[in-house]
Amino acid sequence: MTIRYAVTKVTKGHVGLRRLFLVGLVLASTSAWATEFWVDPVRGSPSGDGSAARPWRTLKEVIDAGLVETRNWESLPYVEGKVLVPRNVGAPVKAGDTLWLRGGYHGEVDVWSHYNTGYVTVAAAPGEEPRLGRLLVRSSAYWVFKGLHISSEYMPVPQKTTLVQLEWHNYRGPVHHITLEGNVIQAVSDISGFTEADWVGRVGHGIVGDGWGLVIRGNHLKNVNYGIQVGAYDSVVECNTVENFAGDGLRGLGDDSVFQYNTVKNCYEVYADHRDGFQSWTYGPGGVGTGEVRNVVLRGNYILNYEDANQPFRCALQGIGNFDGTFVDWVVENNVIVTDHYHGITFMGARGVRVVNNTVLEPNGAAGQPGPPWIRVSEHKNGTPPQACVVRNNLAPKYANASVGVSEDHNLVVSDPAAFYVNPTTYDLRLKSGSPAIDVGSATLAPLIDVEGVARPQGAGVDLGAYEWRPSAPPVATAGAGVPQCAAFQPGAAR
Repeated sequence: MTIRYAVTKVTKGHVGLRRLFLVGLVLASTSAWATEFWVDPVRGSPSGDGSAARPWRTLKEVIDAGLVETRNWESLPYVEGKVLVPRNVGAPVKAGDTLWLRGGYHGEVDVWSHYNTGYVTVAAAPGEEPRLGRLLVRSSAYWVFKGLHISSEYMPVPQKTTLVQLEWHNYRGPVHHITLEGNVIQAVSDISGFTEADWVGRVGHGIVGDGWGLVIRGNHLKNVNYGIQVGAYDSVVECNTVENFAGDGLRGLGDDSVFQYNTVKNCYEVYADHRDGFQSWTYGPGGVGTGEVRNVVLRGNYILNYEDANQPFRCALQGIGNFDGTFVDWVVENNVIVTDHYHGITFMGARGVRVVNNTVLEPNGAAGQPGPPWIRVSEHKNGTPPQACVVRNNLAPKYANASVGVSEDHNLVVSDPAAFYVNPTTYDLRLKSGSPAIDVGSATLAPLIDVEGVARPQGAGVDLGAYEWRPSAPPVATAGAGVPQCAAFQPGAAR
């Protein structure tokens, strides 16, 4: 008898189903007993049994040989309403199992049409460095990838490519419930001496994700074009570092998603474009700017234009740039943005957006061009004014909010950063003793903790900006460092 699983695409109208992901990551089912398998490019063999003593050889061979019991659609092309049927029946690896990867090259891995009934985990074995040339997860569900090193340089013949792609394929179906955690992802290992042509010809995107239910956590992306692009909804992007990038650091285009405690730094201008630490836009029946993106949280992100003033191809980075609304019910709080572009935080077309307790710095003082960076919630490009928006408790060099539709209070213009911050020249933007920002904020809508997890308030009132002042604050070299919420997710952390 063929077991049939009725699965319907979760569309934006299926609110109840989408909430399941956010409250518990509920699985369809898992194996009664989880099993561990081993994969070793150096000592393994395709004829092994997956045990520690007789491991399989590479992850690519495990997937291509059909060693994972999973499901696929009853027929293709996929259309909403089709059902999933078993695939690779009797294969050794089942839902709930773990594939431990030992060091060595595991290939350019394609996971196509693998809809598991519960999570299958692919992880670096303790102390090992498994390498992939790229990872493509197409039309699949319930996979976890942890601790992998992914670079096009590892390919036998290196080529520019998207390093990790989670793809909703029109013919094969959606992708959902994929976790990427603690991976090291880089197009190339070293960009010193790179020309513009080197960047354009050799450096691909980091992570591109569609679908829903994605968790992208604690990854370190370095030397990439675009960093993390997420069109998926009901997803979490947290505690990642995007370092040395030529496009946007982060992109978020899906509803009901959270981008928090990410670090984006060092932008390179090597082709004509405008670059953002975070960017979103809408798309509707009339094209770009005619739709809505709803219920997105931007919390505790650290966006830095450059660490080295002499960096080659240094760009003028837009911090948070959301230019083609309408953006509905967004929360933007505890972010730290250091940029010499006038778009520090900008929303053009907004309803119910709140921008609270953010810190924005111009690194070059009055010499900054084309700054200074502002906080701005303004009209849609079509002239529609914002509605019911709040800008509160912020520190920035400038504000340029619409005259209607924006409640603007308890903000300060920072014209002398040295009077406010511990050391603005090293981007240590914690409040100094005696700062004008201490205890003068509003508790209404203020986040309960600051960017470092410190409870608010610490004194007689809420402080302005992303940091809450405390007399015994521990030393922090730069903003965005030491966020306790992220410690367990970083590459190389104990698992």
